[in-house]
Amino acid sequence: MTMPVTAEEGVRLRWRRSMTARCAAAAAFALVRLKPKRLRSVLSLLSKGAAPATAAQALAARQAVVTVSARCAGQGCLQRSVATALLCRLGGRWPDWCTGVRLQPFRAHAWVEADGAAVGESGDMALYHTMLSVRAPRAGDGRS
Repeated sequence: MTMPVTAEEGVRLRWRRSMTARCAAAAAFALVRLKPKRLRSVLSLLSKGAAPATAAQALAARQAVVTVSARCAGQGCLQRSVATALLCRLGGRWPDWCTGVRLQPFRAHAWVEADGAAVGESGDMALYHTMLSVRAPRAGDGRS
């Protein structure tokens, strides 16, 4: 599940942020091996009680995971998106986690959204049709 990309450049991280990003990337490495339905269930459980992430928070988390993980910096969009969501969750936030496809040409991709837009993605994300998602809890939606 990926779209052609070049490796993203990392940013300078403090030691603690580097360690938490490494933990998130390692956990994501294990989680992405689950079947899609199970992965969605685990991420839904993890998102409970979190506040929605802002675009800036989600972008900072994405930059941190691509800094510490070569796979997240390159073709590993599923691991990158899961690691980004997990790192946001460690800060008490949750972005919208999404996977989807486009048809012409066919591509599968995984990404996170915040404030209604894909975070850190190049290209026209409007071409993708969301297939699975774990949305951030919103006020009054009955989730806690």
